[in-house]
Amino acid sequence: MNLTEINIRERKFHDNLQSKKSERFENIFYKAIHNITEDFFNYLKENTKNSDVLDYGCGTGASIEKVIKFNPKKIFGIDISEVSVKKAKKKAEELKISANYSVDNCEKTKFENNSFDLVYGAGILHHLKLEKCLDEICRILKSKGKLVFIEPLGTNPIINFYRKLTPNSRSKDEHPLVNKDFVYIKSKFTDISIKYYGFLTLVFFPFYKSPENSKLFRLLVDLDQFLFKFKFFQIFAWSVLIKAKKI
Repeated sequence: MNLTEINIRERKFHDNLQSKKSERFENIFYKAIHNITEDFFNYLKENTKNSDVLDYGCGTGASIEKVIKFNPKKIFGIDISEVSVKKAKKKAEELKISANYSVDNCEKTKFENNSFDLVYGAGILHHLKLEKCLDEICRILKSKGKLVFIEPLGTNPIINFYRKLTPNSRSKDEHPLVNKDFVYIKSKFTDISIKYYGFLTLVFFPFYKSPENSKLFRLLVDLDQFLFKFKFFQIFAWSVLIKAKKI
């Protein structure tokens, strides 16, 4: 497996992260984008059945544990972190999940051309050279194959300031997405949908506990989606859900 210096740094970062017993402090904020996770898995549920599927940057396999229930024809998971893949394989054995996990470089995978009907991932593209990984996803997707990704945005000045204050919480080379990244996505794929999440739900996250059972959270979600119709407010979103199809 050929790795660049950035690949090696990312592998080291995520091996160390998965070797820790405690969770990252930033995990407390993820309830603010609970609705992006809902939409992500609803899309996977609608598009996974009888399909060859790849979890691109699978981590410890948490997503595959859910997606396997949507009856894919075959499902694979790749990640550059050996520690993560080892954990994923162990959990799969415990749960009796038939998933094919392997350590691999997402920028240059071992798969043949036109291997998958669907490629998905959460928080992975911004750790990679975007042009390289999108070219690779395009290569391994079948004709009319689909992709869906959750990714953070790099446009909110307040979130960016927080990122500068906490550099050890993330890898050195990660780059939340900005406008030029979406320009490249649009040049490679068709039927593109970009949906924004996490503005008011993040601002007011101390005021609700469980987003699943919170009327306040649902109200804030509705307000966010109204505001995100206007480009000005899109820069204040935390994350996006990207859906597209191979040309």
